[in-house]
Amino acid sequence: MTTTRPYADAADLAGTDLGYTDWLEVTQDRVNLFADATDDHQWIHVDPERATDGPFGAPIAHGFLSLSLAVKFWSELFDLEGVTTKVNYGLDKVRFISPVKVGARVRMNAVIAEVTEVPGGYQFAVDQTIEIDGAAKPAVVARGLYRFYA
Repeated sequence: MTTTRPYADAADLAGTDLGYTDWLEVTQDRVNLFADATDDHQWIHVDPERATDGPFGAPIAHGFLSLSLAVKFWSELFDLEGVTTKVNYGLDKVRFISPVKVGARVRMNAVIAEVTEVPGGYQFAVDQTIEIDGAAKPAVVARGLYRFYA
């Protein structure tokens, strides 16, 4: 469920736990498309037969594919009304904790850690955890930096 707040409330949102997104299955097609987009065709990602005998027992998503899902998930969790521009400003403290096997489901939890005023708007520092369904450890933990301009 998306948390939507008015721009006037932005400064007061630090500490807000936005909850969880829905689960998303990571398919081989998505992995292959990411491989094409990044020219990273390593066999552990794109060769399901060979990957079965590899270190993970199955093909896995690229770490940066798992991380890139944060953009999709973030927009599912939060929106700020009354802005003209929204920008993915950057990332801090990124870690790839566990590989995501093709066919696994992932979701994200997000907590707004800090809100800072910047010229013309606000920057949100958001602690994001991308979880794997049934796994003891998450796939990715990162602090996303997002800017909203009035």
